[in-house]
Amino acid sequence: MQSRAVLRAVAGIGLSACTASAHHSLDRTYDLKKEVRLEGKVLQLLLRNPHSFLQLEVPDETGTMQRWALEWPGAGSLAKAGINLDTLKNGDVLVVTLHPGFNPADHRGVLSTLRRESDGLAWDAHPKKRPKS
Repeated sequence: MQSRAVLRAVAGIGLSACTASAHHSLDRTYDLKKEVRLEGKVLQLLLRNPHSFLQLEVPDETGTMQRWALEWPGAGSLAKAGINLDTLKNGDVLVVTLHPGFNPADHRGVLSTLRRESDGLAWDAHPKKRPKS
């Protein structure tokens, strides 16, 4: 019986270590001192926990289309803000601001704001910190 308890404890420690290493600190992945504005079309929305992801197709300065991977809060947090799988459709044009990854070639970032001009849909990561315009 004691050997089973020890085995469970070791397995639990191993699983918690895997979970801790899988979660990352935003400031180690993204440059939180920079903010970039992009306009592009939705390619894919993945709602899940602990992080959701939005894929956008965005033209670069030469007009070449780039696929951006944008990290978002988890599905539960987004649902509280009214964002679900029916909110954004492939092809929707969005204007977003984000904190980019440290390697510009990765075309990735963490979302700060999102706006769909066609109907005024808006989301803000920190609505209380931003001045009202």
